[in-house]
Amino acid sequence: MIEVEHLTKRYGSFTAVDEISFQVRQGEIVGFLGPNGAGKTTTMRVLSCFLSASEGSARVAGYDIFEDPLEVKRRIGYLPETPPLYMDMRVKHYLGFVAKIKGVPKANREGRIARVMDQCGLSDRADQLCGHLSRGYRQRVGLAQAIIHDPDVIIMDEPTAGLDPNQVREVRHLIQELAEKRTVILSTHILPEVEMTCHRVLIIANGKIVAEDRTENLSEKLMGSRRIYLEISGEAEKAMAAIQMVPGVQQVFLAEGRAEDAPPGLYVDTPVGDDLRAALAACVAKQGIGLLEIRQEGMSLEDIFHELTTEEATD
Repeated sequence: MIEVEHLTKRYGSFTAVDEISFQVRQGEIVGFLGPNGAGKTTTMRVLSCFLSASEGSARVAGYDIFEDPLEVKRRIGYLPETPPLYMDMRVKHYLGFVAKIKGVPKANREGRIARVMDQCGLSDRADQLCGHLSRGYRQRVGLAQAIIHDPDVIIMDEPTAGLDPNQVREVRHLIQELAEKRTVILSTHILPEVEMTCHRVLIIANGKIVAEDRTENLSEKLMGSRRIYLEISGEAEKAMAAIQMVPGVQQVFLAEGRAEDAPPGLYVDTPVGDDLRAALAACVAKQGIGLLEIRQEGMSLEDIFHELTTEEATD
C-alpha cells in the first residue's frame, strides 16, 4: 500500500531524507520514529504530496507521488502535527467543509460527519467553535478531518499530542479499528503507545532508516541473544549451576537491584531463535526449586531508540 524506494529530499546542500526505502502493507500499523530533525515529518509530507522529493520513488495506494499526486491525495488522510483547523468555524461546519473539498458525495456527507464525530468523541462539540476547543479536542477534530473521506492510507504526525490518558486510549483503539482495512503510518514521541499500537517500527536518524522490524526482533538483534527472566524460591547458586548445564544456555546471572527479602531473580541468555523456557522450567523443577515466574525479557523500545539514535542531535 506504501512503497518507498531510495527516496531523497534535499534543501540546498542539506539532505533531510537520504535514500530511504521501506514498505507498509494494507492492514498494518507502522510507527515512524526518530529524534527531532531526523526526517520523519519531511518523509510524511513527501508521501502526502505536500512536498516534492528530490530523488527516488514512492507509491501510495497504488499511485506514484510524482505522476499522480492528486490521486494520492484523494486516497490518503493526513494529520499533521498541528491540526489544520479554521478557528472561527464550528466543528460540524468545518468537517462539512473538509468533506466537500475532499470529494465526499453530498448525499453521504451528513452520515460521514456524524460517524467521524462519534468515532472521535466530538458529538457533543458539534456546534462549538474550533478556536474555543481545548488542545485535546482540536487534536480530535484534526483526526476527524483526516478520516472524513474514508481514505485507504492514513498518515499521522503525533496523533495523541495533547490528549489525556483516557483520550489516548480511545485514539489507540480508533487507530486499530481504522487499520483493519487500511494502512496506517504514524509518528510519535510517546514510545509506549508505539509498542501497544504498532505492528512494526521504522527508526530514522540523520535522514536514514537505521532499523525496521518488530520491537522484539530489534531487541534480539541489538542484544545478540534472547534473554529470559526467572524468579525462583530457592537457592540461587544451585539454580544457576543447573541452568548453566542446559544445552543452548550462553550465560546466567543474578538480577541486580532487588530487595534483600525478595525472591532471587535470574537472567538467562540464549541464542536468538531458540525458546528454552520449557527446558529451563523443567531444569529448575528437577532441582526441587520453586519457579515463581518465567518470562522473555528484551530491550524496551526506549532503550532501542536510544541505542540507535544517540549520535543524533535533538532539540
